[in-house]
Amino acid sequence: MSSPRGYRGAGLAGIRRFLALGLVFACAGLTAGCFQPLYGTIGMDTVPGAPPSVRAAMAGVEVAEIDAPNGTPEARLGVEVRNALIFGLTGGAGQMPPTHMLKINLKGNRQHVIVDITTARPDMEIYGIDATYSLTDLANKKVVLTGRAFSRASYDIPGQQQRFARQRGERDAQNRASDIIADQIKSRLASYFVTGG
Repeated sequence: MSSPRGYRGAGLAGIRRFLALGLVFACAGLTAGCFQPLYGTIGMDTVPGAPPSVRAAMAGVEVAEIDAPNGTPEARLGVEVRNALIFGLTGGAGQMPPTHMLKINLKGNRQHVIVDITTARPDMEIYGIDATYSLTDLANKKVVLTGRAFSRASYDIPGQQQRFARQRGERDAQNRASDIIADQIKSRLASYFVTGG
């Protein structure tokens, strides 16, 4: 049989837990206004003296044309990555007056992953893109951010009789890899504009 003293101790522990939980929710309620979505504005652009929102800062990034020899896969990849970045940075709303310049260098490669042992022809390949980039502040012409990004996308070669299937698969893999590179660079730029470094 339990004693009344043990029952009172269990009741006090429950009250303490309830009070601790109430304190946690009170602190969460007080700090809820301190958080801002990464790409949100929440009126920051209308407040005088407030720092620009990440969305406005990213819309001020001008993406330079990516140098690549004409007629090479890198030339087409450069256009894909640049277009994806411009859309990702501006959201399709048009560019703000440029405050920063983004320069990107790309290098593509293709690797055989699975080779048919009978014909010695590849059944699966991976297309990869390696990129280096730098962000320059146009106000003082100083490079404020450098980085590297890479992506890999696989594709199947359905058969040697289907000549164009390999080319279409490779093109799709290049497009997917280009989107991944653009997303990585965009995320790094957003991080830079949030933290300032």
